[in-house]
Amino acid sequence: MCSIRKISALFSAVALSVTVMGSNTGDRTVWLDEIDSQGYYVQDWGSPQINRSIAGTPLSIAGQRFERGIGGHAISRMLFDLGGKAHKVTGMVGPDDANLFTTRLEFKIVGDGKELWGSGVMQRGDKAKPFDVDLTGIDKVLLLIDMCDDEFMYDHADWADVRFITDGSDVRAIPVWPQPVKKEPYILTPAAPATPRINNPKVYGATPGAEFLWSVMASGQQPMTYGAKGLPKGLSIDKRTGVITGSVAKKGDYKVTLTAANSLGTDKREVTIKIGDRISLTPIMGWSSWNCWRFDASDEILRRTTDIMHEKLHPYGWTYVSVDDGWEASERTPDGVLPGNANWPDMKSLTDYMHSKGMKFGIYSSPGPTTCGNYLASYGHEMTDARTWADWGVDYLKYDYCSHTQVEKDSSEGSIRAPYDLMREAIDSTGRDIVYCVGYGAPRVWIWGPDAGGNHWRTTCDITDHWNVVQAIGNCQDVCAPATAPGRFNDPDMMVVGEVGGGWGAPKHPTLLTPDEQYAHVSLWAILSAPLLLGCDVEALDDFTLSLLTNSEVIAVDQDELCAPAVKKTVKNGQIWYKPLADGSIALGCFNMDPYFVLWDQDDSEAMQMRDYEFEVDLAGLGFAGPVVIRDLWRNADEVSGVTGTYRTKVPYHGVKFVKITPLAAK
Repeated sequence: MCSIRKISALFSAVALSVTVMGSNTGDRTVWLDEIDSQGYYVQDWGSPQINRSIAGTPLSIAGQRFERGIGGHAISRMLFDLGGKAHKVTGMVGPDDANLFTTRLEFKIVGDGKELWGSGVMQRGDKAKPFDVDLTGIDKVLLLIDMCDDEFMYDHADWADVRFITDGSDVRAIPVWPQPVKKEPYILTPAAPATPRINNPKVYGATPGAEFLWSVMASGQQPMTYGAKGLPKGLSIDKRTGVITGSVAKKGDYKVTLTAANSLGTDKREVTIKIGDRISLTPIMGWSSWNCWRFDASDEILRRTTDIMHEKLHPYGWTYVSVDDGWEASERTPDGVLPGNANWPDMKSLTDYMHSKGMKFGIYSSPGPTTCGNYLASYGHEMTDARTWADWGVDYLKYDYCSHTQVEKDSSEGSIRAPYDLMREAIDSTGRDIVYCVGYGAPRVWIWGPDAGGNHWRTTCDITDHWNVVQAIGNCQDVCAPATAPGRFNDPDMMVVGEVGGGWGAPKHPTLLTPDEQYAHVSLWAILSAPLLLGCDVEALDDFTLSLLTNSEVIAVDQDELCAPAVKKTVKNGQIWYKPLADGSIALGCFNMDPYFVLWDQDDSEAMQMRDYEFEVDLAGLGFAGPVVIRDLWRNADEVSGVTGTYRTKVPYHGVKFVKITPLAAK
């Protein structure tokens, strides 16, 4: 069974009895599809549809068609003000037949914070379930589509033939979430020193004989000179740029000391170059074109992006610059090669330009006949495409699941996985190290993604810059967290900071996330060991966004070589996430987030956003028997030393306190 989740604070899990009400003179029927939502419905992917499924098809549950209703998608919330004037609500519920996969969900009706009715677990193919729920005396009622603990929103679900019976009064939709109170951005990240500071992760992987490309990545005043002592045979460094190139024939772990020097000083860092079977030993950091440019991305835009990334972000580890969907020509050449369209006149020249700066190039495709954007994809041309990309110098492939359902025999795990195994084989045949993202659309991919050769895999639907979407995606990552390991990462999608929006069909705009939410967003992705992929317009980076992306201590948590799975604990006022780090310390985040929050008290909206929320952390429960040092990662400063027993802190609304906890003896 799915777990009974909390709604706002804790609502009772005891279902109230359901009474069938008789018809009274003066009663009024209010159909769900006729209620003006005024944009109040809150859904964590897509928008609820009136009288059709979220896929735009007729409402259909186990073959039964319905003319009226709302097509939704978990998690979905609809809150209504009844004022005690409604007698009952009736209707039918079930997963819509438009679902591509067999996923599990629940429907719930909650009145004034108490669960009145639940459908139990349902999945595609189940017959529609009726409900007839007594609403006598209920002030506000919530219609909730919930997802099960091991699901990630891959489900279409319908409220069919739903009607409220009232005493003649109207039924009014009201906000489920509060309208955000505007807060000015505030910068916590200290300015980087002018002296050199090397920010490379402490481990890097490549395969024997493959083209090698890595850089000394150091912040500080330019110009710098770079060095790398102990490089394995076959590698050399450009002391002017810090770019390390060549290839290594012999497997092994090579200890290398990187150096960076300018007129103000020198820094060094010991790293391990691992030549073996795995690459991408820490999560990739980079940028992708979709969220900002959609189909308008071009060679020119990526070159400009590369220049800015190289200047402002590469010193902190940001390396990949990728084109998403829409680069493909309208037809293949006679020998089967798929070239770029007019926006991409010379892919090889583009990658050479990126590589000269130590940056890496990513590309996009799908295992079906067409991509998500209906461009030509790789089905039937896997080997040709892999060879083409290798010839161009591609370093990263995002491989979305789109359209493969048109050619696979069924939706079993084996059929879904097969094209990913095939592309992995094709990539391996080229002899080039290409980071492989098993892309969006494949359910429970973390179970089979590692065996299919994925370096990371999309665990969720597409992200948008709405807090309910960001935290719903992040909140569920504990389900797949155990799959995390060096070279194997869960991908909760791109980060939505900065100026975003073009890829969602809306004009570009500053992210809708508040400053507190952005700190929480970046912190959670870091503690999850998630790929850090930007989707913003880097030409519009402001000081605040830049400070989010250049905090070396926060980035170090994401890039920690242990790659330990993060652990989530639900506590009063939110969640605590933590993971062990390679140096014996623990990274911990206290997050004020509740994906099932409901604004029952509409008058409390502004006040609750202005207060701080208390968190308590049991240090012994984390394995600390003696005193510890608590370091504030965003401020790059020790907060307190000698703490034992319990760590107490306060967190702003939808914000985070992100710390590193180290035994005092180790300091």
